[in-house]
Amino acid sequence: MAESICEKFLDTVRKQHEKTAIMYKRGGNWNELTWTGYGDLVKTIAAGLQVLGVRKGDRVAICSNTRYEWAATDLAILGLGAITVPIYQSSSPSDLNFILSNSEARILICETTAMALKFLRKSSGVEMRSVESIIVFESAPQFQSNSTDTNPAELPSTERLISFDDLKRKGEVALRKSPTLYELAAREAAIDDPATIVYTSGTTGQPRGVLHSHAQILSEVGDAFPLMGATPKDRTLTFLPFAHVLGRIEIWGHALIGYTMAFATSVEKIREDLIEIKPTIIIAVPRIFEKIYAAVIAQAEISPIKNRVFKWAFEVGREISRRKVEKQTIPFDLAVKYQLARQLVFSSISEKMGGNLRFAVCGGAPLSQSIAEFFHAAGLLILEGYGLTETLACITVNTPFEYRFGTVGKAIGDVRLKFADDGEILVQSKKVMKSYYKDPETTAAVLKDGWFHTGDIGALSADGFLKITDRKKELIKTAGGKYVAPQKLESLLKANSLISQVLIVGDQRKFISALLTLNQHDVENYACQNNITFKDYPALVENAKIKDLIRRVVADANSQLASFESIKQFQILPHDFTVESGELTPSLKVKRKVVEVNYREMIERLYGADSGDL
Repeated sequence: MAESICEKFLDTVRKQHEKTAIMYKRGGNWNELTWTGYGDLVKTIAAGLQVLGVRKGDRVAICSNTRYEWAATDLAILGLGAITVPIYQSSSPSDLNFILSNSEARILICETTAMALKFLRKSSGVEMRSVESIIVFESAPQFQSNSTDTNPAELPSTERLISFDDLKRKGEVALRKSPTLYELAAREAAIDDPATIVYTSGTTGQPRGVLHSHAQILSEVGDAFPLMGATPKDRTLTFLPFAHVLGRIEIWGHALIGYTMAFATSVEKIREDLIEIKPTIIIAVPRIFEKIYAAVIAQAEISPIKNRVFKWAFEVGREISRRKVEKQTIPFDLAVKYQLARQLVFSSISEKMGGNLRFAVCGGAPLSQSIAEFFHAAGLLILEGYGLTETLACITVNTPFEYRFGTVGKAIGDVRLKFADDGEILVQSKKVMKSYYKDPETTAAVLKDGWFHTGDIGALSADGFLKITDRKKELIKTAGGKYVAPQKLESLLKANSLISQVLIVGDQRKFISALLTLNQHDVENYACQNNITFKDYPALVENAKIKDLIRRVVADANSQLASFESIKQFQILPHDFTVESGELTPSLKVKRKVVEVNYREMIERLYGADSGDL
């Protein structure tokens, strides 16, 4: 019988002993857990869950921000042969209720008591029918409400709430009676046993549960992490949500490889954490790199002298990058220039990322080729990969030894690719899901003749690198019958530091239009530097000079497009899209249908008159 990820984890604990497994910040200081301590924590949580009645095949849901307790609890659940159901903390009450009801979770684990009480207030008996206990990560639950506008009679019953400390105490008692409880349970897990149900955040529609087994987990991390060159000596800074498979594979890769995993204080404090932790690897979504890129460009444009030096350094770096990609030798004089460029410009970028990064991995959404090339010129290699929740993260990835910018790399491990007549990418691999949970019809629709239909359009280069063109269902067909790929236009616009988010519209219309949101900090800085007065940010984006500035940005993007796909009209929104508003997924992708509904009247006004070119 093949080993499960939990048996691999136990091997790592034995091999790594007193080396640092986990780093986390509490009270302003970084704390460490050795592999022995981390292993003991996982075993204690597993024993506590077993005391609560969790058995093989039971579903345990976790709704929390990224933290080390999340990772340890996931390994504890899987070790018992139970099934982890991750839930985004930003999920709407209706989505959370649906997931709990659909998965029939016996245990719900929340980050805070406030979240648990909020759920209890908003849920109905139907959603709570299967949930027997609610565990709270942060401190002991405080069952009294301090809100003056809450009627005590309306407070939900807290009898099912259990603190994380209480769970661990139950586990400690159980382990004294049965010290090898976790090891014995982990050994009984079959490779094809279900391990997790990951509900897709999706850009449209109701969440859909993707069922993965231990086989998919081992296939993914067993191929991807060694291929990228991860070793026990590496240190990662972890901040992606574990409800997203790209974040989740960090837990399992850590269990397999044995590197140190440091947990970011918060997304807002990533910059500080990078400097303090000095990671060698990070895994991130494109938005992280887009924000860093925008900040660097804004800094370079502070003065004409800085801008000239920056442009010179970038040209030198770009030539170095080109030669590295093509595996050419670097002339001595170019190497000397690059050293000077590093001292004058690039070293400060490296220091802001901690100074020790060997490479970064990017997924979850398309990364602009120009941004990837920019960072490589500056000395940071970003390895873009491609995958879906249904393939448990990447099925193709660039590696430190073989990469092409503008592609998502080559197929890894057992992955086989082929293309339908319309260019849709089809996949065969052990990494492909078992099924959509309780949804045989949709499962059959995407798993045909042994091939998973991704819904993405792409093509392979002559040397085997995959390039994604667009989502099949998001291709825009204009009234003239021309197909337009929104991602291409959105990437061109977002390459400018002023642009935050973009939604391209124009299906069955005479021309293409765009809804734009701006990087507020950068636009306000521009206004101050150019003596543009404004009352507030919504007034600023309506300023004629700002509109003219963005018009030039759009015109520059249009210069790189065919006439039928160029943007004829645009509208700047007075605020950004957010996860909280429901307009972004937790992985920061725009929910196209939600935005189109929210701004239907604005979109109609863009097409109120047949406008000419910008």
